[in-house]
Amino acid sequence: MRISSEAKCRLCRREGHKLFLKGAKCLSAKCPVSTRPYAPGQHGKGGGFKKISNFGRQLRFKQETKRIYGLNEAQLQKYYEAASRMKGSTGDYLVTMLEMRLDSILYRSGAVDSPALARQISSHGHVVVNDHIIKTPSRILQPGDKFAIKPGSQKKKLFTERQAVKVQLPSWLKFDMKTLSGEIVSLPTKEDLEKVNVQSKAIVEFYSR
Repeated sequence: MRISSEAKCRLCRREGHKLFLKGAKCLSAKCPVSTRPYAPGQHGKGGGFKKISNFGRQLRFKQETKRIYGLNEAQLQKYYEAASRMKGSTGDYLVTMLEMRLDSILYRSGAVDSPALARQISSHGHVVVNDHIIKTPSRILQPGDKFAIKPGSQKKKLFTERQAVKVQLPSWLKFDMKTLSGEIVSLPTKEDLEKVNVQSKAIVEFYSR
């Protein structure tokens, strides 16, 4: 089900900070999180953000992560279960898998300005991975994989406007705004994962109860 622009802004206000679900709007002075820094609803203004229990905190961080990556409960739990089977930090593996999704990579590269738009362009067939059109936003990429906006789509206004944008890329990702193509250099490092807005420890605690 499609979530409206206003609904996405309400999600950010519900969490009490920006989740950057609306791209450029989140950086503007019109962002509702800046103009209405309180929870949505009739009890939001003046009510502030009440203290919550440890369980409530874990639940909020889990919900927040689902919203950032456009996941439902079953999908996030599946990622957690896969990460828990790996040797090492379950939280780190969880975030790594989320960041290595095709839609996450398109967003991090700067090809588009929001995670939702990244999911849309990939599902509509505008993206190629290793010279093959991929319509699965959840596709997990690996180091060495190359991706690009399909040549036939690059002249669309959506993409030509992005070519002048400067983006701070994570260390594991290469992307050329002129050619709208990039490559996965490596897996994210521990430092890269710490910069991602995901409270993985709380999520692991929630699912491991």
